[in-house]
Amino acid sequence: MVLADAGCDVRLWGRSADVAEEVTTQHTNARYLPGITLPAMTGTTDAAEALADAQIVVVAVPSQVARATLTALRDLVEPDAVIVSLMKGVELGTDERMSQVIVEALDVPLSRVAVVSGPNLALEIAERQPTATVVACIDEDAARFVAEACSNPYFRPYTNDDVVGVELCGAVKNVIALAVGMAQGRGFGSNTIATVITRGLVEITRLGLELGADAATFSGLAGMGDLVATCTSPLSRNNTLGRHIGEGMSLEEAVTATGTTAEGAKSCRSVLDLASKHGVDVPITSGVVSVLYDGLPVEDMARGLLSRPQKAEGIGG
Repeated sequence: MVLADAGCDVRLWGRSADVAEEVTTQHTNARYLPGITLPAMTGTTDAAEALADAQIVVVAVPSQVARATLTALRDLVEPDAVIVSLMKGVELGTDERMSQVIVEALDVPLSRVAVVSGPNLALEIAERQPTATVVACIDEDAARFVAEACSNPYFRPYTNDDVVGVELCGAVKNVIALAVGMAQGRGFGSNTIATVITRGLVEITRLGLELGADAATFSGLAGMGDLVATCTSPLSRNNTLGRHIGEGMSLEEAVTATGTTAEGAKSCRSVLDLASKHGVDVPITSGVVSVLYDGLPVEDMARGLLSRPQKAEGIGG
């Protein structure tokens, strides 16, 4: 929708023939975006049709199925296309960021992969509410190309070359949003929420700097901007899933009640693995993993975070 409103010719590939037909002829997607009128787009279940002559290929699939999905499309992607990742996760088993998965699955150079992240809650964008985002690519020309393609009156892209930082912000903020939601579900108030968000940003920054990211990214739109939106909005799937957990649901029950993909529930384990490989302390992420997969009560997670040894505040604390 953002690309189409910016004047691009958009073809949307999906699995459902009914949804593809609805998008094409009625300019709606009633199941996922009820009440929203979409711009003119062509929906199709034919990947070859969707990818033919495409200069920009935007990938928005669950992170844990990205490799299999993209590998099957490798021969259909135009050789000079820029691949844009909207995915927010770290792959289980490999601990790879989505740009790394794209490079391997599609056999493209990293210079042709851009990542987009920011305070971009889907429903608010669908309602054409103003927001900004970051387009990151190691090739500045490619980043500008994507930014120009998606710039419209309600969507303002900025560019940088910090792919590592932007991707880590997008992945780890989902885990922090789960922790915030769990705290809210248990009835904790604003002080607790602010503490988790603030220390969550430290956690993201600590890991990012260890992996070579730019420190400035974490105080920007992809960092603090997206973290605040994802942790505080009831539209956030990860926050919603966390609240269900905090209210006493099992993970399976919470996933069913949330109804859509909450990336943090799966990525939390791969984020923890990635941090452990690099010797980075990520106590909030570790706590989320323990609650979701080891049966740790939410109250014990909160107590554990507050009972850690006293340190000076900062990235290393």
